[in-house]
Amino acid sequence: MSPLKKGQKLTDNPKGTLIHFRADNDIVDKLEYTAKEMKISKSEVIRKGIEEQYQKLDKE
Repeated sequence: MSPLKKGQKLTDNPKGTLIHFRADNDIVDKLEYTAKEMKISKSEVIRKGIEEQYQKLDKE
């Protein structure tokens, strides 16, 4: 992997907003299981879930 140059753009869609939320153990377990099975990050599972819900609303 080549070293990054100072000031190099890392992504086309930076994710600079940090969101915290409370979740019970059941939701955390489901999130961790889903992320592991899909081989993606927990953040990506949440993003995909939000996008899915948004698309459902957009179709109505």
